[in-house]
Amino acid sequence: MVENCESPFALLQDGRRVHVIERDLTEPDRIVGELLQPGGYLKLIELGLQDCVEEIDAQRVLGYALMKDGKSTRLSYPLDKFEEDVAGRSFHNGRFIQRMRGKAATLPNIRLEQGTVTSLLEEDGVIKGVQYKTKDGQELKAYAPLTIVCDGCFSNLRRNLCTPKVDVPSCFVGLILENCQLPFANHGHVILADPSPILFYPISSTEIRCLVDVPGQKVPSIGNGEMAKYLKNNVAPQVSILSKLTFQLPSELQDAFISAVEKGNIRTMPNRSMPANPQPTPGALLMGDAFNMRHPLTGGGMTVALSDIVVLRDLLKPLRDLRDAASLTQYLESFYTLRKPVASTINTLAGALYKVFSASPDEARKEMREACFDYLSLGGVCSSGPVALLSGLNPRPMSLVLHFFAVAIYGVGRLLLPFPSPKGFWIGARLISSASGIIFPIIKAEGVRQMFFPATVPAVYRPPPLN
Repeated sequence: MVENCESPFALLQDGRRVHVIERDLTEPDRIVGELLQPGGYLKLIELGLQDCVEEIDAQRVLGYALMKDGKSTRLSYPLDKFEEDVAGRSFHNGRFIQRMRGKAATLPNIRLEQGTVTSLLEEDGVIKGVQYKTKDGQELKAYAPLTIVCDGCFSNLRRNLCTPKVDVPSCFVGLILENCQLPFANHGHVILADPSPILFYPISSTEIRCLVDVPGQKVPSIGNGEMAKYLKNNVAPQVSILSKLTFQLPSELQDAFISAVEKGNIRTMPNRSMPANPQPTPGALLMGDAFNMRHPLTGGGMTVALSDIVVLRDLLKPLRDLRDAASLTQYLESFYTLRKPVASTINTLAGALYKVFSASPDEARKEMREACFDYLSLGGVCSSGPVALLSGLNPRPMSLVLHFFAVAIYGVGRLLLPFPSPKGFWIGARLISSASGIIFPIIKAEGVRQMFFPATVPAVYRPPPLN
């Protein structure tokens, strides 16, 4: 049984009977989950779901354009070694979800039902299934040897299966811009604005999603007009910087931005971060945003989720009998380590980049932000390496750490050349300290051993339980 899972297709393909209980089967309308990195698209191919991005007006994404103080640099995905169709995709999240549900519904061994799960059914420490309320209000119970819980970022079931430590560093304010163009076609655009980044990317052939990051947990009120005033007075002038980067778009983007604000269809979404901290529980497994979240700045959430599904499918494939809950739980502990290369790389990069890209009054942080922009602008491995990490094409935690500190060292070098000064040494030392203070706590939360030394984790070597 899968609770609120948007992609049971992998389990269905292996001939298993799956009961999906979904809170709402109508098309979702969200402002996140709209960008799939190339690494995530490769996972779609592994799952046989690549056609789910077809017929929804999805747009190919070939990389990012980074803007700061009127300067720009283009960062292309390193796709030379892949088939022509491999690229990122951006789309309306709801259309993508409906395509995946439709694909799953074509298989005979699925029961897809709208209902709200209210609790897990536990017996002698083993999860036996769920209690749920149907669309018409009936209270029912459903039993299964394995319950996969993935009820999203607002999960009310996660406390039974993990120790959640949710951080909300900021909120996204979402707008849809219509009938305008971005300077670099088929690219996401990131403005390193004040106080934090502004994102643009196409979600259809006529629409561009704009996400304005607002630090903290409180945003200006939409109802009393404070949000519209904030967007017009604080954000729109910074959007004009993007417009001025090309002669073809002198004011088109800014005009579209203001028009979207005036239409009033402004949406907000808290940006949550939560390291994976599972409590292995017989009979149940936690997945998706209910289990692990990262700042959505890099658009890596769906890539992590699809990678997790591939890992789980491959783990379950040799097992025909899932009824020995205790043995199965020990075996599935491998999942938490095998997912780490992709998940921890994307999680760590998202958290670190958000902190580096956000404005700060601290001089060392300012230098780190400037150094990061210039380092990525160097091209070659200085841009392809970090972009390969961000896109999920090279999920190597050690490569992430090396590039992160290469940026810091590059920043120190700029401070000390051509003539070192006491002030340059002082700011350089603080820059290295600041960089360490950004990345090491994230790595600690992700798990040093699982990230860098997975072979030392005994669970990886556990054989399948005997049927």
